[in-house]
Amino acid sequence: MLETLLPRNVTTQLFSATLENQAGFYAAQMTAMDNATRNAGDMIASLTLQYNRSRQAQITKELIEIISGAEAL
Repeated sequence: MLETLLPRNVTTQLFSATLENQAGFYAAQMTAMDNATRNAGDMIASLTLQYNRSRQAQITKELIEIISGAEAL
């Protein structure tokens, strides 16, 4: 009986270890992708803010130029 159960037990333990290894790999991969997604979102927010500030500065500059030109008349 032991001759039959021992190899099966070893095989089951190896298979279980392999499955746990794969599960750990996929968990680490999901965490890395989640962090990358979060970082991309933060970067998009930062770049949007930078773009809006630059655009607003350009609009302000143009308004000042228009007002200065009207005052010169």
